[in-house]
Amino acid sequence: MADKKAQLIIEGAAPVELPILTGTVGPDVIDVRGLTVTGRFTFDPGFMSTASCESKITYIDGDNGILLHRGYPIEQLAEKSDYLETCYLLLNGELPTADQKAQFVSTVKNHTMVHEQLKTFFNGFRRDAHPMAVMCGVVGALSAFYHDSLDIKNPQHREISAIRLVAKMPTLAAMVYKYSMGQPMMYPRNDLSYAENFLHMMFNTPCEIKPISPVLAKAMDRIFILHADHEQNASTSTVRLAGSSGANPFACIAAGIAALWGPAHGGANEAVLSMLDEIGDVSNIDKYIAKAKDKNDPFKLMGFGHRVYKNRDPRATVMKQTCDEVLKELGITNDPQLELAMRLEEIALTDPYFIERSLYPNVDFYSGIILKAIGIPTSMFTVIFALARTVGWISHWKEMLSSPYKIGRPRQLYTGYESRDIPKLEDRK
Repeated sequence: MADKKAQLIIEGAAPVELPILTGTVGPDVIDVRGLTVTGRFTFDPGFMSTASCESKITYIDGDNGILLHRGYPIEQLAEKSDYLETCYLLLNGELPTADQKAQFVSTVKNHTMVHEQLKTFFNGFRRDAHPMAVMCGVVGALSAFYHDSLDIKNPQHREISAIRLVAKMPTLAAMVYKYSMGQPMMYPRNDLSYAENFLHMMFNTPCEIKPISPVLAKAMDRIFILHADHEQNASTSTVRLAGSSGANPFACIAAGIAALWGPAHGGANEAVLSMLDEIGDVSNIDKYIAKAKDKNDPFKLMGFGHRVYKNRDPRATVMKQTCDEVLKELGITNDPQLELAMRLEEIALTDPYFIERSLYPNVDFYSGIILKAIGIPTSMFTVIFALARTVGWISHWKEMLSSPYKIGRPRQLYTGYESRDIPKLEDRK
């Protein structure tokens, strides 16, 4: 709705009226598209004050620690729903009926296999390649294997691609892990749930099939739910930007994976474990806490606070409960790194320095501990994040394509040289 207007006063020019748009919830937005008539643009590094699109998928209120998917609080989805039901919600806008859910789960399971030729594609990678490097390449290559549904203007093709991506990501993630370990790749089992199937493909081998712990499967499912979408973050914005060019869905998701790889984004839970390695022992905590409080010291405590949430990350509350359940199930009581993590958590929840600055343990802090306890190597953490976030990426991609859109083209504030002539080679200094 654009019932209100803002007036921009530019010295020496006529005032410019800009519509003020109002969403369902959240702050109003000033529509600056009309600025082009003045020959001026806004300057907003990092897009901290810019709404790049209109969306109905996810809402975040960072000041109050609220995260909603299609209006449903993340805490309720984590407690009462499961990942595939959340996928349906994100993709379609509403929770499924019992029949719709059964049909959706069945369809996803029917697409968990990947093209057999894809196995040979892995052989081009070194065994010690970072899993995210392999994941970027393999997901991008899917368009060469599934080119029968790449017409992005066709709603049915978009739906098929969405289902394929949600279904095949656990298979691909497990294949990436198995390749790095030199173990045989495990085929998916459609008699298992989504999370059970992933753990089966990760940790079972042809010579030994172990039952999957319900506690660990539930924990894995919650990790997937809590990472399913997070509004217009760096990777989601990347997917939308790539999609605005008309790129195929597999290329767009590969672009999202590349953006997620950065340590400031999806690599945060991996950075938590690296930080724990650096601290080394509980006896060193006081020294490192002092370093973290010192503005002149480059050391940072990873996994505490959040760029968006100025209150507590609502996902972290659920993740802490899940963390406790996993550690109890596995009987882990004497792991030095986990002991260190728990001590850091205790300090962050009681130290006035952390409390005053809302530096609470975030979702990355707890997810790193859970994944390590389950037996997943640190290098695979971001791959699992990508697996879970795929449904969010593809939901935003579908939403963008289902309404009028323009190719993304950010502007810039140019501060380089003005036009100049090329001097002769002998005259250059």
